[in-house]
Amino acid sequence: MATQLSFADLWSDVIAVRERSPLVHNITNLVVINFNANTLLACGASPVMAHAHEEVADMVGIAQALVLNIGTLDPYWIESMRLALIAASKRGIPVVLDPVGAGATAYRNASIELLLKAALPTVVRGNASEIMSVAGVAGVAVQTRGVDSSAVVSDALGAAQALAQRTQGVVCVSGQTDHILDANRRWARLSNGHEWMTRITGVGCSATALIGAFCAVQSDAWRATVAAMAYLGVVGEVAAEKVIARACGVGSMQMALLDGLQLLDAGTFEQRLKLEVAEW
Repeated sequence: MATQLSFADLWSDVIAVRERSPLVHNITNLVVINFNANTLLACGASPVMAHAHEEVADMVGIAQALVLNIGTLDPYWIESMRLALIAASKRGIPVVLDPVGAGATAYRNASIELLLKAALPTVVRGNASEIMSVAGVAGVAVQTRGVDSSAVVSDALGAAQALAQRTQGVVCVSGQTDHILDANRRWARLSNGHEWMTRITGVGCSATALIGAFCAVQSDAWRATVAAMAYLGVVGEVAAEKVIARACGVGSMQMALLDGLQLLDAGTFEQRLKLEVAEW
């Protein structure tokens, strides 16, 4: 597996999403359904949001990736996710799990464990507290504060490594610097983005949806995850600068993010990309 990544590698994945318009099946939370769908459409992908037990397996049957997000979970939706996860595993399509609020309640932890027992995801993306909780170490030194992280990214790196080994997949720890690790000991660090991205509901969840789209067109899930997070990070930087220059706020920032996902060009992406790659 290649350890090095270039701008050209990542940009080719952006183009692949735009040109191939992969169908991404999302079972996500009620707060972000609209924004996640628009995020996928803006980058060129095709979203479908379906959770009925009667159709999730059939929908997985025509999708190129599955995204699961437990933000507003209940027993019906968790069973939808379990059924879809099993179907995706049988088909061999990538699955991206966003364990929103992991560690906040016993029910969230039990739901995550149920899903992990059904089949292992290709990628897990969350903040530091969520990743630590999913890895089974949250009770040692961290408490999750709702869906926000009460830990910093550096606290979660050991947990991320352990989780990558457990799932034999990719783990993305989101924060001021995003860390993307996999079971092959590859480790990417991205320092793009803007603080205002944290003031808009659904940006993190949309990052997870984007990872699904990129995994649908790039078989190397680690590279796909890096490309998706890099793309969103650069778009966020550019969007914030444009909005601030107009003396506008985070409402305009949301629209600027969608515009950027559609319109970002190769030159801007290359100029702004802040990527380090190593082995852990």
